[in-house]
Amino acid sequence: MTPHWNRRAFLRTLAGAALTPVVSAARPYEEWAPGIKLSYQMPSDIPDEDLAFVKQMGLEYVSVWTGKDKATLENFKAIKHKVESAGLKVWNIGNLNVHNMPEVTLNLPGRDRKIEEYKQNLRNLAAVGIRYTTYAHMGNGIWSSERETTRGGAPARAFNQQTAKGYWDGQVFAGPLTHGRKYTNEEIWENYTDFIRQVAPVAEEVGVRIGIHPDDPPVPELGGVPRCIFSNYDGYVKALEIANSPNVGVCLCCGTWLEGGKHTGRDVVEAARGFAKMGKLWKIHFRNVSAPIPHFVETFVDDGYGDMWKIMKTLAEVDFRGILIADHVPQMVGDRRTSWAYNLGYIKALKNRAEAEVRGRRS
Repeated sequence: MTPHWNRRAFLRTLAGAALTPVVSAARPYEEWAPGIKLSYQMPSDIPDEDLAFVKQMGLEYVSVWTGKDKATLENFKAIKHKVESAGLKVWNIGNLNVHNMPEVTLNLPGRDRKIEEYKQNLRNLAAVGIRYTTYAHMGNGIWSSERETTRGGAPARAFNQQTAKGYWDGQVFAGPLTHGRKYTNEEIWENYTDFIRQVAPVAEEVGVRIGIHPDDPPVPELGGVPRCIFSNYDGYVKALEIANSPNVGVCLCCGTWLEGGKHTGRDVVEAARGFAKMGKLWKIHFRNVSAPIPHFVETFVDDGYGDMWKIMKTLAEVDFRGILIADHVPQMVGDRRTSWAYNLGYIKALKNRAEAEVRGRRS
């Protein structure tokens, strides 16, 4: 096994210093080619029109969601074959069954079975040549209120702390205590520690990177469940230290980080630079929101309070080489691809300009 990250270096990071990984001849994952890679998300049935849309947008990569009985090795093979037959590449196949797992986060019945299911999912991804997966450690889902409207009356996800409920893959989490009692920070940390120390060796063995998504929204506690780990920068640094693995890193959702505002400890640009300096910045969800908590509406990429040009320029400056997706988008007039086309087109222009500026400075 490749030597783990140097603990003393991680402690220096907590004090604001740069983190330096231990160098070894072998790496438990493949290095990525230079450049920001744009991807489009699609369902597991892979509509032919979606594949044509991706090619018309000038993108190379797709990310596919699966779940229930579709999250199998056989289906992963079929997905990869169909996408590659269209001249495109699969960056990630998500599995809703093992993305947010209350059994793991809250140590509920079925926890050990879920951990084994997660390990098998890593093996299945590796078997079809997928080398990255996103994981989220929320015990009671993504919290939202009734949809509101953003620019031009476009319906969009909203969050109001007084009326929000948690949702994930058909489950609804409501009430002052979603699981009948209040959980402590220590419990959430213990459950994360046990999970990540079981799955990280498998990720290293099969060569898959795990990028951990922030809690959405990053409110300190929702429904009696603390969001104490992946709601702030220091929590991430401690979590990466606990994982002590070159295969555990960060999926930085800019929208979620902007939702958190001052509660995250560092703004999204500072967070991106910090994670990149650690060599842990692996995926970006590039979206904007109207304001920080306690109330926000997801809006168009060019219409929120976040400076998306500054974020994109930062990604180019830190030589980010992972995947970037638009993530959630408001619903524009037309079919569902209209909104994706607008947001991805805007993102593509930002990316091309940012990379050109950085190349110009380095030449």
